[in-house]
Amino acid sequence: MLPSSIQISGEPLSGAEVRDICRGLRDNAVRLLSLRGCRLCDRDFGRICRALAGATSLAQLNLNLGVVSSPSRIKQLAEALRTNRSIQSLFLHGSPLTDAGLALLNPALALHPALVALDLGDCMLGDEAINLICGLLPPDGAKSGLKELTLSANPGITPKGWSRLAIAVAHSSQVRVLNLDYNPLGDHVAGMLAVAVASSRTLEVLDLEGTGLTNQSAQTLLDMVENYPTALRSLVLAENSISPELQQQICDLLSEGEEEEEEVVGGPGDTQERERAREPAAHQRGSSSWTGPSDPSSQMVLMTSGLGDSLLAETEM
Repeated sequence: MLPSSIQISGEPLSGAEVRDICRGLRDNAVRLLSLRGCRLCDRDFGRICRALAGATSLAQLNLNLGVVSSPSRIKQLAEALRTNRSIQSLFLHGSPLTDAGLALLNPALALHPALVALDLGDCMLGDEAINLICGLLPPDGAKSGLKELTLSANPGITPKGWSRLAIAVAHSSQVRVLNLDYNPLGDHVAGMLAVAVASSRTLEVLDLEGTGLTNQSAQTLLDMVENYPTALRSLVLAENSISPELQQQICDLLSEGEEEEEEVVGGPGDTQERERAREPAAHQRGSSSWTGPSDPSSQMVLMTSGLGDSLLAETEM
């Protein structure tokens, strides 16, 4: 049987369901596990962590929206990640990690051999967390590092922290997607990011939606796109004080030579598509993505839509 996905959203998990999940992980029958916003007791969370520690088929783990809700759970997850060798995409969006919690996770993240996509959006992070995250973006050729990083909605990070991240991105040979939406960046930080983009050989997607930018930032970004060859294909500038004309100019320049590529630049519809990709829509119990032990004839269905899909395919090639 091919590895499948288990996706449940916003529901309390019973003991029987936790046993099913653990059995699937131990049997290496699960490729994607999404428990987005689910409620479970500390004991059951620990059981799942112990099971995923030895799972070799698990590639995507989604614990968004408060599942990792305490220091004890952070420690349990860190212990599991120290042993696990298969997880490539880890989603912790909306978890109250804080800098202290990320410090507990960081050693396991830094040593994980497969991790390429990390979502730490809305995790109450500050500058100390940025210092740790920069260690996950090693300089050219030093070691493998993250290819996709989400830091949306972490207003505690100051311009000093963002400048440190910009330097790390500029010197990283790995990062392809960087989501910084809904942070109060402003024009000064945007200027530093423009330099990082111009220096990066790999950054293809930069999300700056709702980051307090003005036409000043847009002009800097336009000059960068117009005058410096970069890998950038998509620049999201929606929900900023930027004129439609400047946004269109940037979009047109990015689209040159990429007519067959889909560009995601502004627009509410585009935003919804990206949010679905970054935080996959979970399937409720009873859907084809959930299989319980009481129905051995049911075949689990592979449903791996999400942030790291393209990276998973690359890793497997």
